[in-house]
Formats: sequence, C-alpha cells, structure tokens
Amino acid sequence: MEAFENSLAFWASILGTAMAILGFIQSSDWLAVLGLFLIAFSIAALLYAAKQRQRLKLAAIKIEGRSIDSLNLANLRRHLNRSLMIQEADQVATIKGEDMHLRWRYRGYCRASRETAIEFSIDTDTYIPFESLECFAYDLQHDPNRRHRIRPVLIGADGLSKKIAVPLLGPLATQEPFNVFLACLLPGSMKSGVEYYISTISVAQERIQKSTVQLIFLGNRPEWLRVYECGASGEAKLIKDLRPSREDEQLIEYTDVANDVLAQSARIYVFCRPAGLNGC
Repeated sequence: MEAFENSLAFWASILGTAMAILGFIQSSDWLAVLGLFLIAFSIAALLYAAKQRQRLKLAAIKIEGRSIDSLNLANLRRHLNRSLMIQEADQVATIKGEDMHLRWRYRGYCRASRETAIEFSIDTDTYIPFESLECFAYDLQHDPNRRHRIRPVLIGADGLSKKIAVPLLGPLATQEPFNVFLACLLPGSMKSGVEYYISTISVAQERIQKSTVQLIFLGNRPEWLRVYECGASGEAKLIKDLRPSREDEQLIEYTDVANDVLAQSARIYVFCRPAGLNGC
C-alpha cells in the first residue's frame, strides 16, 4: 500500500509538473490549473504516507521483550489538551499483588478563555470496563477540604487505553489556576514477571516544570526497575536504572523526580517481579 501511494504520488508529480509547464507555455489556464492540482495532490499523498508510517511506528513499541500494548493504542488516538498548562504533575502507583492503585495530582493554570474539565489517560494491558473502575476526583482549587467527590466521565472508546475527564466544580478563566486530584483502583492489572507503568500527560505544551512519579510495591517486590522514555519518534530509550528511595519490611518505594521534562513524551517504568524461586 505504501509503495502504491509513493508511486502514485511520483507519477502525479511528474504529470502535474509537465502539464503546468505546458499550460503556462500555451497560455492555457485550465491545463496549468490541472497541473498545479496534480502537484498538490502528490504532495498531500506523500505527507499522508509519512504520517501513516509514523503512526505504525508508534504502535509497535517493545521494551525488555514486552510489547507495550496500552501505550501503542494510546499513541494511535492521542488527543492533546490545548486549554490547560500543567506546571507540576505528581503520580503515585501502589502495587499489591495484581492490583494497582493510582493517585494523580496536576497543578497549573488555564490558558483559554474558558475550561470546565481536565483530562487524564489510564493505560493498562488488562481491559477493565470503565463502569467497573473505582475512580473519583477532587477539584482542590474550589474544594480544598475534599467535601465534594467527583466521578470522572469516559471520553471516546472504552479499551486498554482510556481517556477520562474530570468535570471541575467551577469553570476556569484565562490565567486562573487549577489543582486536581484523581484516584483510581485497577484490580487485576498487574501480573508477575515483566510489567510496566506508564506516565503520560496529553497536553499541547513543550515542557512541564516538574514531574514526580512514585512506585510503591507491597508484598512481591521487583528484582529491578528501569525507566525508559518514548518521544514523538516512537523510539524508547533507557534513561536509568531506578534505585529504591525507601525500603522496609512492608514495602519498597521508588521515586523519580524530573524537572523540565518533555510534555508529549511517555516515561515507561519497567520492572520484574519473580513468579517463583528462579527469579526474573
């Protein structure tokens, strides 16, 4: 299909150029216009083919021998919020057995004339129907004492990668700050062996001032945890091996703090929890 699109664009470009030149020489307006139209068509076809190649590349991310399915799906239908500017993002993922409890807190300001909701992405390899998720949020800017619990709303399709929106208690105006907390329980989303947690923020801005991600393991502990980054190119690169920031008999905690991070990249925390005595 790609070869057909490229060959069609090539011959349309050749034919269009010839017709445009001939039209100008013979002062034939319709021939010149038709030639220019074919040139424009060839350019559009080449751009479309390049975009499709990029989309396919983004949908084939594999790390440590594991296909990152939820991120692959998310990249195919990524939607960027253009009305909010996130300055600080805090994410805490607590993993116990096969269950994962997420707590997110985003702070920033509104850069549009009006905004009434903030969007989050929930990405897992295990399909959990949205109606079965235990999710709630608080608009801390309007409700600092957490008296009004908010139920998020599903946006679009319900799948491995979900886009949800948290309606704010009051609309935001230009330069008005926001402070939103979201908690979700994802039962059965973590298995033994190689697993991962994805940190993504879908906003149309270049960088985020500060991002903090904490992973807390209760019970079965990982033998290792590595941080990868996947940018717009679709290539995942190893950033570092993350060492525990706290450890006791009950838990082990990893903390990743990054300043001035790329807003449209994904950080993938890959770890391995042994299923038996042989290890990972």
